[in-house]
Amino acid sequence: MAPKLSDSVQGLRAAGNQSFRNGQFGEAAALYSRALQLMQAQGSSDLEEESVLYSNRAACYLKDGNCRDCIKDCTSALALVPFSMKPLLRRASAYEALEKYPLAYVDYKTVLQIDDSVKAALEGINRMTGALMDSLGPEWRLKLPSIPLVPVSAQKRWDSLPSENRKEKAKSKSKETTTAKNKVPSAGDVERARVLKEEGNELVKKGNHKKAIEKYSESLSFSNLESATYSNRALCYLVLKQYKEAVKDCTEALKLDGKNVKAFYRRAQAYKALKDYKSSFADISSLLQIEPRNGPAQKLKQEVNQKLN
Repeated sequence: MAPKLSDSVQGLRAAGNQSFRNGQFGEAAALYSRALQLMQAQGSSDLEEESVLYSNRAACYLKDGNCRDCIKDCTSALALVPFSMKPLLRRASAYEALEKYPLAYVDYKTVLQIDDSVKAALEGINRMTGALMDSLGPEWRLKLPSIPLVPVSAQKRWDSLPSENRKEKAKSKSKETTTAKNKVPSAGDVERARVLKEEGNELVKKGNHKKAIEKYSESLSFSNLESATYSNRALCYLVLKQYKEAVKDCTEALKLDGKNVKAFYRRAQAYKALKDYKSSFADISSLLQIEPRNGPAQKLKQEVNQKLN
């Protein structure tokens, strides 16, 4: 004999959904709980169904202001099906309500890795950035928990690509492509590029220039409109004695910002190392027109001048 609708997991979930739509959040949570208990009693291995039930119950808790239980259920849902969008957003909202802004920021950022067009996550990031700046000061990003890297399989932007294009898309993670140069980056792309650039900056401070290059390259694959990212990567190339690459990056940086003093200085250094003293002298002269009292540039000008004479 077939079970009654209300005695099946699917029936209990459907009833819970109806109660939620009716604004009966306590009743909906009870129905989702019954469905979870039934799944456990049956020894069900349907992880996706179980994850949805936890996530739905979390939505009820969030509506009723029970943020702590919402967080617990979202965490359970994500343990079953990692990087699910709804539990990430619900947990972020709960963290935000509890003023746990760093954790909320991480969840919103994770959502944007999955789909960089989610309005709730973009708005959440903006709120959290302001709140974290106010509470932790200008160095707030250094105090954040690590942001998990979402696997390619979970990223919506990859879902619409034909399989033969995915390898080519993956290559753009290590270098900016023609497509990336021609497209206007979304707000999510710009934000992710900024975070990756800052991760590169931290690696430079630690002396890990090879890894920093990878971060800057990944940043540029999301948005290639930041002059400083090119000039920062150029610094790494200089340290690694890859002078031609440094020249190219400084040139790109100066296309974006014709007064980027660091780009002029680093390109002058690279030209000097390549024994192109005329080009080096020209860059130092351009720099000193912008900053006449720049001590390192004045010293470099003297060195290059000696080579020319």
